[in-house]
Amino acid sequence: MNKSVFLFTGPELGEKADAINSLKNDLKKSYGAVDEHSFYLHETPFSQVMTILQSGTLFSNGVFVVCKEAELLKTKDETELLKDWISNPTESAVLVLVSDSVKVDKKIDDLIPSSNKKIFWELFEEKKVFWLQNFFSKNGYSIDGEAIDLILEMVENNTLALKNECQRFFVIFPKEHRITEQDVESVLVNNREDTVFTLFNEIADSSASPDRRFERGLEILHKLMAESENYSVSIILPFSSCFRKLIAWHKICPDGYAADTIELKKNGISGTTMQKIYKKASKIWTVGQTTAVLAVLGQTDIELRSGGSLLKDVLLEKMLYEIVVKKGASIQNARYD
Repeated sequence: MNKSVFLFTGPELGEKADAINSLKNDLKKSYGAVDEHSFYLHETPFSQVMTILQSGTLFSNGVFVVCKEAELLKTKDETELLKDWISNPTESAVLVLVSDSVKVDKKIDDLIPSSNKKIFWELFEEKKVFWLQNFFSKNGYSIDGEAIDLILEMVENNTLALKNECQRFFVIFPKEHRITEQDVESVLVNNREDTVFTLFNEIADSSASPDRRFERGLEILHKLMAESENYSVSIILPFSSCFRKLIAWHKICPDGYAADTIELKKNGISGTTMQKIYKKASKIWTVGQTTAVLAVLGQTDIELRSGGSLLKDVLLEKMLYEIVVKKGASIQNARYD
């Protein structure tokens, strides 16, 4: 088995990080001290990454390099560099190519042995629920179902983000405390940085004018863009989930009232906090407009994945304008009834 290069792709950051740490620990067990490096390809040329990998170090026995944004590897020179490394690797050095996208360029993918590739898919809803239950239980806590639903709505749905956010409860509450929906509101809703969920909550404020909602939404969007490496995964996917749930709300609660709580829970809308938000949102976007919003999100996702990096900010700002001000219509069209 070739242990010089690995390719880890997909949006599940927690399990991906665990797999990377496992490889690093294996290298340390074999060679002792290891020189660790992590690079982003939009900042560091691949040729420089390979130079560091091949040069080794005077102070350690091994070299462990993580190269992020592997989807950017496409040129003939980059392909040849990787091919040369795989055919003549240094035994004490490991290169891990990482991407939040599912696919990388076929020329790169074909070079990696199948045993060294893995796609880390986002966990299914029921597995995320089990993961949270187990995470709190292992740390000496229990948690209500409504609290889990609210966490999953608010936090980016990968286990790394969930772990980082949920550790805050262990500092605030004593062991054996049962985490409630009110606890989640207190810790994550009222005292946290902006997320896609807070963006949706802000633009769903039916008491504010479209211009005001767009202005505030733009502020949050810019913060999210500054923190994000992959807009399609970190913004578009969770944002789309919010609007898919809004369609479910319209179908389950056509009169605007949360009567069938069982069906709402099945669709990921449980607890008073989320129900209040979706009730407000339903006053802004009709079913048809919500469907149009999802089309806007889908088109933006396609353009983000295929367009140049210079267009990303403009595409996302245009997307938000069409969602908030145009209610799902393109800039050229005014309405969807």
